[in-house]
Amino acid sequence: METTTVKMPKKIPPQEQDQQPGIEQEMNPKPIYDNDEPGLGRLKGKVAIITGGDSGIGRAVAVQFAKEGADVVIAYLNEHGDAKETASEIRKYGKEPLLIPIDVSEEKNCETIVEKTLEKFSKIDIVVNNAAVQYEQHSIEDISAEQLEKTFKTNIFSYFYLTKFATPHLKEGSSIINTASVTAYKGNPALMDYASTKGAIIAFTRSLSQSLAEKKIRVNAVAPGPVWTPLIPASFPAEKVAKFGQDIPLGRPAQPVEISPCYVFLASKESVFITGQVLHPNGGTVVNS
Repeated sequence: METTTVKMPKKIPPQEQDQQPGIEQEMNPKPIYDNDEPGLGRLKGKVAIITGGDSGIGRAVAVQFAKEGADVVIAYLNEHGDAKETASEIRKYGKEPLLIPIDVSEEKNCETIVEKTLEKFSKIDIVVNNAAVQYEQHSIEDISAEQLEKTFKTNIFSYFYLTKFATPHLKEGSSIINTASVTAYKGNPALMDYASTKGAIIAFTRSLSQSLAEKKIRVNAVAPGPVWTPLIPASFPAEKVAKFGQDIPLGRPAQPVEISPCYVFLASKESVFITGQVLHPNGGTVVNS
């Protein structure tokens, strides 16, 4: 396992990938998704669904959830190598994950995820909506209808779909956690459609939290700043990747393992009185929200 020491070099080597949402095995350096801190059993007996759980933030969340005692379901698109590696790491904590290669942008597939989870684990306690794509375009005139639809279907429609099918099986104390982004608050001129979906996720989180409050089901979000995940080399040209995250106060991108504790906290009883809120692990960017 990796240690808690952040090993990011001063400069990330230039690199890029030609497919979304990217392959972690091809990244240099590899993201850090685990540490030597012991689990405390905070999620013992829980069952969690994580979309985009094969790599990046999703992988770190899956591993940390398993370390805390949860059974984990990982829904991912087609990154089979990354998913197998994540499963191997989860097994180190005595858990056998359920891997579901599937396109979460389609409603029927989200229903399938819930059905397969119930078949294997008989219940659902935690839903982490995390899957996302992003495509850099510097002019709104260059954003095609096809790109716009794909971004929204993956980044926000899937959140609605999966939550819709999972909610009837959740109970008091269950937790829904949505991955937003700092771009929802500060915008990004080259990621207009992506940032728009992340803004929608904030509104979705706040609205859903009010809708489910009577059932004592909590709904929160995490809005990371720059994080070293496969989405970065898959989204930007090599020279931009080499400078990724250097413009924030802490001067570097986060490692996924530095973001996943937010999800553990929001999934556990330690956050029992928190709902409708957003955590901001963004390296010092002030968003005033």
